[in-house]
Amino acid sequence: MLRNKIVLVGKGGSGKDFMRKKLEGRGFIYAVSYTSRPARVNEVEGKDYYFLSKSRFMEHISEGFFYEYVEFNGWIYGTANWQMDECDIFIMTPKGISYIKPEDRKKCFIIYINPDSEIVRSRLEERG
Repeated sequence: MLRNKIVLVGKGGSGKDFMRKKLEGRGFIYAVSYTSRPARVNEVEGKDYYFLSKSRFMEHISEGFFYEYVEFNGWIYGTANWQMDECDIFIMTPKGISYIKPEDRKKCFIIYINPDSEIVRSRLEERG
């Protein structure tokens, strides 16, 4: 049975990870996204993302491993089927949430985070 979900949506630097960490601190389980992009400095496998080669990602797609996946800036990001059963918090793109099945959407609380563009710009500059 599908658990209730909190889905955080927003642009890079909007504060999704900050909100996710606050919720994790209260006992919610985060669904670490899969990605085909390489890890950035200080990113940890299984904590920040599950990093896959593009070919392995495509194999997983053909095997039906992903509940949803999207291509963004040339990289693929996705949520595994098992995560939809076991996790409470998700970070998705607007396109990603469009793939949530209608029957599952009833159990999702979607929060779109949209701070002032200057805040986003400064956060992204800090990331490099």
